[in-house]
Amino acid sequence: MNRILIAEDEARIASFLDKGLRRHGFVTTVVEDGLSAHELALSGQFDLLVLDLGLPGRDGLTVLRMLREARVTLPVVILTARGGVADTVTGLESGADDYLAKPFAFEELLARIRLRLRPERAPEATVLTVGDLALDLRTRRARAGGRTVELSSREFALAEFLCRHPDQVLTREQLLSHVWGFDFDPGSNVVDVYIRYLRRKLGAARIETIRGTGYRLRPLGPEAGA
Repeated sequence: MNRILIAEDEARIASFLDKGLRRHGFVTTVVEDGLSAHELALSGQFDLLVLDLGLPGRDGLTVLRMLREARVTLPVVILTARGGVADTVTGLESGADDYLAKPFAFEELLARIRLRLRPERAPEATVLTVGDLALDLRTRRARAGGRTVELSSREFALAEFLCRHPDQVLTREQLLSHVWGFDFDPGSNVVDVYIRYLRRKLGAARIETIRGTGYRLRPLGPEAGA
């Protein structure tokens, strides 16, 4: 069971990360300042560090540089509001394994964490297939009914989450949380809007409405998905 250190000083985000990662089987520890993050990261007790840059006491970039100077190879995923290209380049050049800007989709963060924790010997699944629907995670393209379909980044994230849970009823709250991230409005109809987009592009019969609950992706052949 993988142990993840979360260094985040904003309580709402820290709680969201803590609960979300625990739901997916990780053991988590949360710290709110850079000094604690650095000390625990040196302990050898963790498999990955999710690191905010704007930490009190010692900023995240300093923590990262000190770890790398000490030859600590702990995978580090930066999660920060600093989303500019220069910030990303600085973070990666300072030794981060990945960089994700806020606001973020939890499912994307989860995928990046799993990628960094995957043993080198494990084959990487690059295509998700449900019936005749296939999502290529490298090219971010979809094929449905034998045709290539262009999806926006948010459409792809929603389709990916559905494909990872085929034939399973997913509530609107689950879809909001995993695709739109921590800062979602439970009363929003954005899920329904994007489901309509996917139905137009992938085939209306493919995504079933479960009245009063949410949606379910059905594995269909090319003749049914049109």
